[in-house]
This record gives sequence, structure tokens and C-alpha cells, in this order.
Amino acid sequence: MFSALTERGGAATLDALARGASDYVTKPSRYETSERSHERVREELLRKIKSLCAARQPRPGPAPMPIPIPVSGVSARSQTRIDVVAIGASTGGPNALTELIPEFPADFAVPIVIVQHMPPLFTRLLAERLNALVPLEVQEGKEGAKLRRGQVWIAPGGQHMTVVRKGNEFLLCLNHDPQENSCRPAVDVLFRSVAQTYGANVLAVVLTGMGTDGTRGSAVIREAGGEVIVQDEASSVVWGMPGSVVNASLADRIYPLAGIGPEVVRRVSVRRALAAAGRL
Repeated sequence: MFSALTERGGAATLDALARGASDYVTKPSRYETSERSHERVREELLRKIKSLCAARQPRPGPAPMPIPIPVSGVSARSQTRIDVVAIGASTGGPNALTELIPEFPADFAVPIVIVQHMPPLFTRLLAERLNALVPLEVQEGKEGAKLRRGQVWIAPGGQHMTVVRKGNEFLLCLNHDPQENSCRPAVDVLFRSVAQTYGANVLAVVLTGMGTDGTRGSAVIREAGGEVIVQDEASSVVWGMPGSVVNASLADRIYPLAGIGPEVVRRVSVRRALAAAGRL
């Protein structure tokens, strides 16, 4: 569908995605020249149609169950406490998040930070919709906001979101640095920052999405001792982002979308219980 960059257009887009639309392209703004708008729409349509059509080719066999990935250091990483969950998503992400976020209980022990590739305004509307569905507090990211347990923060469209540490506090920061992977916000930017601030205490999740955003950030998280799990191909609208992480041998496990929420909750609760008992 084509969507205007307005509140009404954003709401209509989220409605359309929830009802089965695969993706959207934003209409030209008044700041774009006619030539530039035509070029942008053409580029976006070609890229998205090719990816969506490729994703719909028949796949033999049943949907895969959780798959262990043979990577070095998994046992060492599995012994760390999890203090933050970082999620990256693109095409198909709004619906995936609508299914995933309600899996987290009201007393979820750590904050959740999310990059969903969407333009300004759309991310606020997405946060509001998710907030109405779950017992957690879901908000669009704000400069200087303190991360607390049970909070969910979605990066604002048009801005990168990072996490910094000041004393014992972890704070959100927003910036307008150049795009990465043709995106702002970019998953790589968020993933790098959580690895730098939380070290090994990070669990990253890469959901359905077009392109490769999140792969380099996943490498940084792995290098810091954190873990990365990804959505499987069968349940993804487009297996670009999670598939890229898998192909780079950076995924610790692959799960269908329905299995990601319970697995995240299990890992967070078990690791923090073991840490509290002095067993980590």
C-alpha cells in the first residue's frame, strides 16, 4: 500500500499490515522534488517486490523447530545474566512485535529496546498500539529516558537510538547521525551500543526484515559475550535480516516466531535466578 506521512496515514498503514498487507511505501512529501520522489518510489517498490516474491517461494518440509548453531563460545555466553533484551525488525516487524510483546509478563525483569524500520510518527503509533495490548509500558524512545525493568522502548523513526551508562543508570540517547544500511534508526547502531554498555549481559533478537541490518551489530554483541537468537524463515515475511545473521554464523539459535517470546522469558528468568543464587 501507499501511505501518507500523517497520523491518519500511519494508522491506516498499521491497520493494513494487521489485516494482511505485506509492506508499504510512503507517498512523496512536499519537501521532495517530483524527480526525486519518482526515483525513490521506484527503488523502494522494486526492492520490496523482489524480496517479498522471493520470500513466497515454496519451502519443502515442515517449519523448523529450534536449531542449535555450531558457534564457538556458546557455553561461556550461556553462563551470563541477562540485563537487557534488544530487538531488531523491518518488513513484517509490526505484526511480529504484536505477537511477540504480549508474551512478556508484567513483571518482566529487564528493559526491552527495539528498532523497527519505520518513518517518523509511525513508530509512535506502533508504540501506542502495543502499549494498549500488553501489561508492559511501551513507549517511543525519548532522549535521556532511564531504562527500567518491564519497559519497552521503540526507536523513533528518523533517529538512531543508543544506550549509554551514567553511574548505575542506563539512559537512552537519540541522534541524527548518517543512515546505516540505508536506515535510520538502524539495528546495528542499537546493537553496538547495548554491547558497549551492557557487555555480555545482552540477549539480542533479530526478527523478520529485508536487508542485512543487525548483522554487524550481532557480531559486536557476540564479541562482547552476549547472545543472539533469530526468527526462522518459515515464520518470517522476509528472511533477509535473520537469514543474514545465520549465514554469518552469528546466531545462537533459530526459533519460529511463536517460540521466541517464551524462550526469551525463560532465558531471562533462569539466568537472573542463577545469578541471584550465586551460581553464575
